[in-house]
Amino acid sequence: MSTELCGIELAHPIINASGTFDAIAARRVFGDALIERFPFSAFVSKTVTLAPREGNPPPRLWETAGGLINSIGLPNKGLRRYLAEDLPVLAGLPVPLIVNVMGFTREEVAELVSAFSEREEVAALELNVSCPNVETGLVMGADPGEVGALLDRVRPLTDKPLIVKLTPNATDVVAVARAAQNAGASAVSLINTIRGMALDPRSGRPWLGGTTGGVSGPAVRSVALAQVHAVAGAVNIPIVAMGGVQRGSDALDLIRAGARAVAVGTESFRDPAAGARISEQLAVLAAKSGLSRGATSLNC
Repeated sequence: MSTELCGIELAHPIINASGTFDAIAARRVFGDALIERFPFSAFVSKTVTLAPREGNPPPRLWETAGGLINSIGLPNKGLRRYLAEDLPVLAGLPVPLIVNVMGFTREEVAELVSAFSEREEVAALELNVSCPNVETGLVMGADPGEVGALLDRVRPLTDKPLIVKLTPNATDVVAVARAAQNAGASAVSLINTIRGMALDPRSGRPWLGGTTGGVSGPAVRSVALAQVHAVAGAVNIPIVAMGGVQRGSDALDLIRAGARAVAVGTESFRDPAAGARISEQLAVLAAKSGLSRGATSLNC
């Protein structure tokens, strides 16, 4: 089940979704066993911003029927400390490193892309475009024009693959995907979480410290399948699909819908080795269904 994503060779199609697997913490807990049996064929970092972020106030998680709502708020050390502290550790992983970045203006994203473009440890960049552009007030990933303008600004800054992570909260996800492709994106990834909220059963007030959060897990699987299928019919660049993947059959569905690679997110909170398990299940199912590498490439 080896595959290729934007020139990056992957041992199998299963990677992690950004922010859902802390490889540094896992290394502290599992030691060398993590390196020997790393569950993913590539590692996608949690989001890096220019300045450090503390994230949203607690509580940050709510278990919902068939999923999870998170309002984490992208806490991170910021670019300078990430480069000094985290990148050297993550470069020791036995798989390619994809760094997820986010900015609140095109210039912020450009500074991040430029900084990582110089680092040989980084195989590719994933652009988190789910935040509002403070200059226009528009959510970058919800507007085709915003996505196109962002790629026009940052594409000339690096030769590394640029994967645009699409938001499912756009009016027309297909139009945004086309705009990303036309402006030079190497691939797109989808879906990100769907906006939702939960109420405290005692007070009736919003439970999450950030009021609303992102819904993930099995509850969004059918939405992911529909959006991946629609985008696959509209673009020619590779798709990294995610959304409620719990088992090999879920991954196979997304590949059949048009994905080149599949990311596991919420399931890793329940089972840290989920990536390896899902990859093994996928290989068995693919062999049984006659889905060869060549057939997979045709679908993608």
